[in-house]
Amino acid sequence: KTRSLLSVFEEDAGTLTEYTNQLLQAMQRVYGAQNEMCLATQQLSKQLLAYEKQHFALGKGDEEVISTLHYFSKVVDELNILHSELAKQLADTMVLPIIQFREKDLTEVSTLKDLFGLASNEHDVSMAKYSRLPKRKENEKLKAEVAKEVANARRKQHLSSLQYYCALNALQYRKRVAMMEPMLGYTRGQINFFKKGAEMFSKRMDSFLSSVSDMVQSIQGELDAEAEKMRVSQQDLIAVNESVYTPDSDVTSPAINRNLIQKAGYLNLRNKTGLVTTTWERLYFFTQGGNLMCQPRGAVAGGLIQDLDNCSVMAVDCEDRRYCFQITTPTGKAGITLQAESKKEYEEWICAINNISRQIYLTDNPEAAAIKLNQTALQAVTPITSFGKKHEVHHPSQNVKNMENDKIIPHESAGTQDSTQLIAPGTPIQFDIVLPAMEFLDQNRGGRRSNPFGESEDSSKDEEEDSLLQQMFVVRFLGSMAVQSDDTSEVIYEAMRQVLAARAIHNIFRMTESHLMVTSKNLRLIDPQTQVTRTSFELATVSQFAAHQDNRRLIGFVVHLSETLGQESMSAYIFESNTEGEKICYAISLGKEIIEAQKDPEALAQLMKSMPLTNDGKFMLLNDQAEEDGTIHEEGEESEA
Repeated sequence: KTRSLLSVFEEDAGTLTEYTNQLLQAMQRVYGAQNEMCLATQQLSKQLLAYEKQHFALGKGDEEVISTLHYFSKVVDELNILHSELAKQLADTMVLPIIQFREKDLTEVSTLKDLFGLASNEHDVSMAKYSRLPKRKENEKLKAEVAKEVANARRKQHLSSLQYYCALNALQYRKRVAMMEPMLGYTRGQINFFKKGAEMFSKRMDSFLSSVSDMVQSIQGELDAEAEKMRVSQQDLIAVNESVYTPDSDVTSPAINRNLIQKAGYLNLRNKTGLVTTTWERLYFFTQGGNLMCQPRGAVAGGLIQDLDNCSVMAVDCEDRRYCFQITTPTGKAGITLQAESKKEYEEWICAINNISRQIYLTDNPEAAAIKLNQTALQAVTPITSFGKKHEVHHPSQNVKNMENDKIIPHESAGTQDSTQLIAPGTPIQFDIVLPAMEFLDQNRGGRRSNPFGESEDSSKDEEEDSLLQQMFVVRFLGSMAVQSDDTSEVIYEAMRQVLAARAIHNIFRMTESHLMVTSKNLRLIDPQTQVTRTSFELATVSQFAAHQDNRRLIGFVVHLSETLGQESMSAYIFESNTEGEKICYAISLGKEIIEAQKDPEALAQLMKSMPLTNDGKFMLLNDQAEEDGTIHEEGEESEA
């Protein structure tokens, strides 16, 4: 019965020990949370004070927020003191009693249980020894020693059992005290915390909290109004036409601003990754002064991509992509290739880069300069009838000056013809004079250059020495096209109109600069760098020549060319000169007069007497040397075309 009852008490003590350990863990967690609350409130107070030092980019209304947070920081510091006191009280009245119960009472019961087990084992051993005493040969001395050992073991077992039983009985009372005492301390600590908090903040915090609540409600009202305004704006934006989101939706008639002096937006940049492989990268480009800048995603600023001063820009066909254009350096080296998203962006980028390349941004009024520049291009699409009306009130530009009586004798001009009679519709236009490939081979070999028309260098020099007229002009080739008639100078005006219109429409701004050498035998275009003759025209084949009356730097002439089958064709060549076009026309007419005069020796002698010659008597002077020097400007001079 005792053993059975003891097992019940021992089971109860084991359960109590396990529960006490779990309860202690829960209480230690509460204490740890309270300690963390102290540290958290302390950190919160520091963060509230740190708001003032953040330097927000948008600091609207921060003064009120800063002052309010300062006050809240003081409140949190005071609350931190209360939390620290509560944590100390929980440690003393909640955690400490349960620890003492576990370490003292439960440990004592466990120790007495072990001692009781040892005493029982010793008693069992002594009884087993006593039971083995012999019956026949009794040894009184041995018997007395074993009996004494049994008696001591029984006494020790009895004593340890009594102590163990008393501890088990006392544990039933102590466990009830141990369970209630920690919770009593926890509850008293919390009540004390809330009482002190109420006494500290209830009176002086009411007005402050009320004002803060009013401020929060006011801000919330502003937020609601702004949210409603944004909602209405979103509905308006969503309700727009779907074409706003569609790229290149207005491809037929985009509204293009050709007067831009700065531009920004996304473009695709072509990068070479190998000999024949390329990649396209979408980047953000913008102009800054005379520079084209690029800013990759994630970068804090843009970097220089291309210096646009004196550069040229033109549309190119690239990898079967639309809206591609290329920027070329002033030296003629191909630069970067870009692709725009739409026709509008494509046109505006080309116009903006062209305006910037002419350094319009350095003028006092860049916008007005850009407008004037583009008006010149727009005038190129003026109908031919307008040209006719303009020239009705002016003298024709194709004049021949009679040196004998110093009179101006205009050539006979035919009546005004329809433009289709002058130039066939759809006639292709050539915008550049390409140097023949053999000429480049000759230059690379370093040998003697040969003229592309089969004339040797020596023969060319001989012609120059034999020529009675030699005059050079700096010109830029604008374009050439086949014509159907050379009866009137109107064919040149129509060619000017179509060439300039094509350049404006296709945004072709690059021009090849050459030296136009006018002699009494031919017209030669010479490369200013290599002095190689690009092309040459016999002066006798030039049937018509004229200068534009409004833009006096525009000059054109019609040339008769021989075809392979013995047929003849006519082509109009249009140039822009650094000097007035009338001077070139005068030089050409003088050369043609010399050709006619060479047929009659007397007329030639009379003509030579009336013309001023150079010091060596070889060439005629068309104007003073000072004036001639002033006619040749720098290569980078702005082109009116």
